[in-house]
Amino acid sequence: MAKYTGSKCRICRREGTKLFLKGDRCFTDKCAFERRSYPPGEHGRTRKKPTDFALQLREKQKVRRMYGLLEGQFKRYFTMADRRKGVTGENLLVMLERRLDNVVFRSGFANSRIQARQLVTHGHFLVNGRSVNVPSYQIREGDNLAVKEKSRKNPVILEALEVMARRGSTEWIEVDNQSFKSTVKSLPTREEITFPINEQLIVELYSK
Repeated sequence: MAKYTGSKCRICRREGTKLFLKGDRCFTDKCAFERRSYPPGEHGRTRKKPTDFALQLREKQKVRRMYGLLEGQFKRYFTMADRRKGVTGENLLVMLERRLDNVVFRSGFANSRIQARQLVTHGHFLVNGRSVNVPSYQIREGDNLAVKEKSRKNPVILEALEVMARRGSTEWIEVDNQSFKSTVKSLPTREEITFPINEQLIVELYSK
């Protein structure tokens, strides 16, 4: 599968916002976006008025890169969201939030979604008592997530739990750090997804 291997900080600078792709580093003075918030490249400081298409494309790229998806994967999510009842943009964001790797990240067991995806793929987690190693697995209301017993001394997970307070808690997930478990109290609502996203721009882009 194709994989981006370049600088993650470059992605944040290109999208014009912090996507928190490098975990705890993004909360320190070492964050490249804090030092150089303009787009990368020779003409990064040049200011041009973006077209409507450019705004739509950048919004789609921002969300896609934040959740670490390839273009084909993201488009499939949009297609599924469009077929469901309700508002397409909101359906899309809720489906992305329900991904297992995102729930691991939101629970504080990983410092970033990229790290969470790797931990899930390596089989460190149980969902309702069963081992699941598929990052795209859709979590449901009432599901219980737990770190496997043999993985509870993993330094990556322990470090993530220590810095969880910097990211703040997630209302729709209840976390018990002592037992290395979390419970999905309810499915996320649009109001609980506080990251600045204009999903309507994504809908407009794919509706052309």
